[in-house]
Amino acid sequence: MWGLLRRLFPERIFRRKLEPAAERRLKLAQARAEEAIIRAHVDNALMFVDTLTEDLTFDRAIDTYIREMAIPEPLASTVATRTLVVLGQDLVPYRRRAHDEGDGSDQRPKLRINDASQGRGQQRTIKRA
Repeated sequence: MWGLLRRLFPERIFRRKLEPAAERRLKLAQARAEEAIIRAHVDNALMFVDTLTEDLTFDRAIDTYIREMAIPEPLASTVATRTLVVLGQDLVPYRRRAHDEGDGSDQRPKLRINDASQGRGQQRTIKRA
């Protein structure tokens, strides 16, 4: 049996170990493919958030996407984190390190409140007045 398989699949056609240069190219191609999968999941998770915004909070929408797509760990954590990063880019702007801005010891990040919170605050003020 093994003799027949060895004749059908000789070792020189299907090497067990790749050349070092081929191994590096394979790793690079694999990394690019994994990144493309993550980007696609993030885009789709953002679509879930947009579509379900009236029914679910953004974190529940992300969890729903991950559960429905049966994304395994650790990929699920990566997708959730990157989706949150995209959602938070406007709410939590990047702050340069203190040495880039000079001293920076007396500067604090600017606080932002989303429109929904501002609207609720105004409604409360109106009701109390």
